[in-house]
Amino acid sequence: DAPRYDPLEASTFFADGSSARPVMAGTVARGHLNADTFLHTGKDAAGLPVAEFPFAISRADLDRGEQRFNVYCAPCHGQTGEGNGMVVQRGYRQAQSMHLERLRTAPVGYFYDVITNGFGVMPDYRAQISVEDRWKIIAYVRALQLSRTATTGDLPADVLDQLRKGATAVPAAGSNPQGSHR
Repeated sequence: DAPRYDPLEASTFFADGSSARPVMAGTVARGHLNADTFLHTGKDAAGLPVAEFPFAISRADLDRGEQRFNVYCAPCHGQTGEGNGMVVQRGYRQAQSMHLERLRTAPVGYFYDVITNGFGVMPDYRAQISVEDRWKIIAYVRALQLSRTATTGDLPADVLDQLRKGATAVPAAGSNPQGSHR
């Protein structure tokens, strides 16, 4: 029968008189220990899902979001977000399509909550996917959704001008437009 101590209760077992040990370097906080509730919950002060991202999304963030989406989401939702991933093709229950009107208009905080806490048969991914990567995945999902509904009116003027001049593809930032391999 080991003695039981309440948090921060005194103890004679350790030389410093405390029953608790200092937090070790590298310890990951779990639970409600995060001061930035917007970033860590995807909800506002009223507890409603937020409509905007907690940080600016860059091209590198979209690329990271795509990579993480393909690792964690595509097995069920498919690489295009249709809900027809490989595990669904092998008998798992049909995953939700990201292209439903309900999800295209859902605030980004809704997706954050679903990734963090799960929904229906979808498990939670809070332990597997970092907070920042969850937001990057959501940004990539928004790009997938936009790819289905975008019109030329949604394109920046310079990109539209390049397409009108006959360019078949707009090179990504940092890519090699000559197509040579390194």
